[in-house]
Amino acid sequence: MSKSTFEEVLAEKGTLIYTNVGDSMYPLIKPRDLLVIKRPELPLKRLDIPLYKRDSGQYVLHRILKVRKDDYLICGDNRVGTESGITDRHIIGVLTDIIRNGETISVYSTKNRIYAHLYCDFMPLKRVIFRIKQVFK
Repeated sequence: MSKSTFEEVLAEKGTLIYTNVGDSMYPLIKPRDLLVIKRPELPLKRLDIPLYKRDSGQYVLHRILKVRKDDYLICGDNRVGTESGITDRHIIGVLTDIIRNGETISVYSTKNRIYAHLYCDFMPLKRVIFRIKQVFK
């Protein structure tokens, strides 16, 4: 049996569930969390967390910091560098829920929306904290 791509699963079923790898969205997403991705309603909004495919073919799940005229400004919650040039053609789906230890957690819950606003609104402070942490490593 052939392995389906994320795009094929979303096109066929409308929902994709897969196990997280990486730490770029920590602490919102932890290792081995199950991620629930739905078909996107474009254009996306600030604070949405799209699953997108870079031109290199790499799949990435990061948060939208800013919606611009021609693209999105995107960054992982556990990263300081931003990425631009991501457009609607790159977007495959949007994270809606996280399943952790059998519990479903909505990324749109009040708690997670407050976290997202704080994360985005204090991005400059986050960069300073990351740099300080790097100095002391």
